[in-house]
Amino acid sequence: MPDPTGLRLDPSRGVRLARREYKEEFRRRDSEIRDHESWKLERRQHFLEPNDPSWEAFHRGDREESLRLLENRRGALAEAVTEEEGRGNPFHRVRVVKEPLTPYLQWELRYLRLQAECGRPVRVLGHEAVLPLEPAGLLPEVVVLGGRVLYQVVYTDEGLSDGAIRFTDPEIVRRWEGFIEELYADGEDVVSYTDRHALRLPPPQERAR
Repeated sequence: MPDPTGLRLDPSRGVRLARREYKEEFRRRDSEIRDHESWKLERRQHFLEPNDPSWEAFHRGDREESLRLLENRRGALAEAVTEEEGRGNPFHRVRVVKEPLTPYLQWELRYLRLQAECGRPVRVLGHEAVLPLEPAGLLPEVVVLGGRVLYQVVYTDEGLSDGAIRFTDPEIVRRWEGFIEELYADGEDVVSYTDRHALRLPPPQERAR
């Protein structure tokens, strides 16, 4: 495990991007990558996805509708993965989980499982593995694109997307890319994890009754 101080991201060394600016820049940079992997680390256990119909359906307890809407994405996901592979840019994801699973993770794990079925490399890691690195708080949400740029994805306290901070210092990018790759190597395939821990859970509203 690396020294926690080596993973600190100083906002003054990056550039703050608004939500729309981040999304547009991310799409552009991602499309330009050739022959290099990308990596994403997700640490927070709760987000809000108010513009996602599947999340909204799951959130209100309509699991069948939520899963139907997710399944409708299969074709587009498979095409996206094929396009990434064609550019030599597989997009790896590491999802840190803490049990019992939050309602958000109950939904997201199903979505990540679908992505894995379409060929995207996704693994799950228990939160105990990263606790030694969090004496001052949770690890940030991080995306490293093609070994060239790192985005610390920013969220409001409620869990709404709020843009990102862009870092291009080669040492910062290299350090985080190697760290996420190590976590990925220690993780469990999202399909097997989700099948054991999430698929049989009832929607959050049913569990609360």
